[in-house]
Amino acid sequence: MYIADETWPELGDYFADESLALVPLGSTEQHGPHLPLATDHLIAEAFAREAADRTGYCCTPTINVGVSPHHRQFHGTMWVDAPQFRDYVESFTRNLAYHGIDRVIYVNAHGGNVDHLREVGRRLRDDEVMYAIEWMWDESIPELVDDLFAQNGPHGGPKETAMIQHLHGHLVRDDQLEAARDGGVPDVEAAETVKHGSRTFYDAADNTGNGVLGDQTDATAEKGERLFEAATDQLCQLCDWLDDQPFVDLLPKEHV
Repeated sequence: MYIADETWPELGDYFADESLALVPLGSTEQHGPHLPLATDHLIAEAFAREAADRTGYCCTPTINVGVSPHHRQFHGTMWVDAPQFRDYVESFTRNLAYHGIDRVIYVNAHGGNVDHLREVGRRLRDDEVMYAIEWMWDESIPELVDDLFAQNGPHGGPKETAMIQHLHGHLVRDDQLEAARDGGVPDVEAAETVKHGSRTFYDAADNTGNGVLGDQTDATAEKGERLFEAATDQLCQLCDWLDDQPFVDLLPKEHV
């Protein structure tokens, strides 16, 4: 169920019976010469909406701009600073708590959001307001990702390319796949920006001239469909697991 499609009386029935919501989050940032800036938030929204449809749980509107200053050198990238992002997401989530939601899954498709979503989840849990956890689609199916792609990225690589080919194929610039591969690097190791155990890079531009990594020519819509189905199944299972937990068991443990 997508919350914004419902009327307030209809939602009263949901909040009376259910206590879980899905919150999709992504970014609006460069994804190379072949993918749209919307890549991450389109992926997050697709997973959250599909899981909501399959399970009956509530899905909120998507948070489209995330913590992306490390992509700022590339035209059009948008970001919010980390403290403001954390405060906004926390306020957004507390709004759900006001309506009776006490557990949230942040359906996230942008790596730059991860640490900040974990911090927000900790704040809410420590205040005993809510139990909120972060979920990343590719981390739910790592073996399949590795099986499908020899060089899977991470950023703007074949796994994200395949996903957008499946979800919004008209947005993929197929004539730029070779340019994406040839103008980027296979992985961070190939960028040679890890020195003696230290990550000496701060921005994507420090690693790759065109903003992406991996072999984008290895992507297909069929692979994207396999990834989408497998990860959606994992998300639905996570929803049902979380819904089954007694709320008291999700709160912080007592001091020993």
